[in-house]
Amino acid sequence: MPTILIADDHDLVRDTLAAYLANTDGFEVLSVASMGAASDHLRRDGSIDLVLLDYNMPGMDGLNGLRDACRAHRDTKFAIMSGAASPKVASDAIKIGAQGFFPKSAGAVALLGAIRQMLDGETFLPDDYRVAEQGGTASYRGLSPREMETLGHLAQGLSNKEIAREMDLREVTVKLHVKNILAKLDCGNRTQAALLAKEEGAI
Repeated sequence: MPTILIADDHDLVRDTLAAYLANTDGFEVLSVASMGAASDHLRRDGSIDLVLLDYNMPGMDGLNGLRDACRAHRDTKFAIMSGAASPKVASDAIKIGAQGFFPKSAGAVALLGAIRQMLDGETFLPDDYRVAEQGGTASYRGLSPREMETLGHLAQGLSNKEIAREMDLREVTVKLHVKNILAKLDCGNRTQAALLAKEEGAI
């Protein structure tokens, strides 16, 4: 019987996912709330087949935590879960050694299929993220390419006037891009938007 370890600091997400998988035939499920607790489990129990890691939980440090886990436990499969990580983060996770990546917004059937696929040794990446990895148009939280470029400049602390000069746009167009970014990211100001995007690995 495959053993799955869920590591997520959000109680509702962790408990709901654990209950769902525990009620599915063929899985033994363990759950913890931090990367440190997951590491302790792995040191004590070498029989864990798949570890589902929340990208932003305490002690994880994003892809650095994944890299360390893959190096320390080479016989264990790891997958990243995230509420809003970018396609680039997903692609980088696979390159580092993750068996897969899936968004927390995925439906139960899709999630179960992804887990079975990863347990079978196959790499899992959602179709829209795979499109981005291959040079397609999947984007972070629905931002257009121009909005993503604007967001990158916001993160550098540039003013609207400076962004307009960098992007060869009118300042009024930049203001519209910023307005759309704040709406799509549900942020109150440009600093908050830049911090959120950095935290979620989009820029």
